[in-house]
Amino acid sequence: AGVWPAARQRRKMLALAGCVQPALAPSINAAAARVLDRIGISLVEVPRAGCCGAIRFHLNYQEDGRDDMRALIDAWWPAVASGEVEAIVMTASGCGVTVKEYGHLLAQDPHYAAKAERISAITRDICEVITPDMVAQCARGKVAFQSPCTLQHGQQLRGKVELLLRAAGYELTPVDDAHLCCGSAGTYSLLQPQLAGELRNRKLAALRAGAPDVIATANIGCLTHLQSGTTTPVRHWIELLDVK
Repeated sequence: AGVWPAARQRRKMLALAGCVQPALAPSINAAAARVLDRIGISLVEVPRAGCCGAIRFHLNYQEDGRDDMRALIDAWWPAVASGEVEAIVMTASGCGVTVKEYGHLLAQDPHYAAKAERISAITRDICEVITPDMVAQCARGKVAFQSPCTLQHGQQLRGKVELLLRAAGYELTPVDDAHLCCGSAGTYSLLQPQLAGELRNRKLAALRAGAPDVIATANIGCLTHLQSGTTTPVRHWIELLDVK
């Protein structure tokens, strides 16, 4: 995963470790911490901050999912309420779109509604924290970017990652039908493997058409699903900015 910088900066933001990413790709948050440290922001994780609730909620275990949301709010709340952190940074767009909906999903809970609204209000995908002028031109190579549904449709964050990759010096290859799903879709790739595989293969054909050196994405589910069908490296885009 590499070195996680000490929390030395005046500006601090929370990172969600989550439930899947720490096991499959701990390098993502570590890379995010290094990139943010270089622009004067310390990224910190809070113990006990686990699943955001998306998995159980989307499987229609809605109350169990809300319990996960409440537990995450409890873990984060001391740092948020004290003003120690100014934002919550998401490196998995699937988690990000869910946490941004906490205010709505817990609106009827008298004990958590106000806290949930506050959590949602300060949650940012990492592409909302970094601007192109903050990115040093330090890289070369061809990149195909797969914009997850949860980033481009759920959070309406189209084009931001591409601007950052270009600012770093990468050449972005064209991707046909970029609006379509890769087939991961949370647990869909596990519950409907045949259809998910067909969607993945169609997406990979579009991504590989420009002969990229690497495929970049913004969500751990998409990353692992795409990587299962190709030998072309699939990375989180923030790792591509973590170049000295």
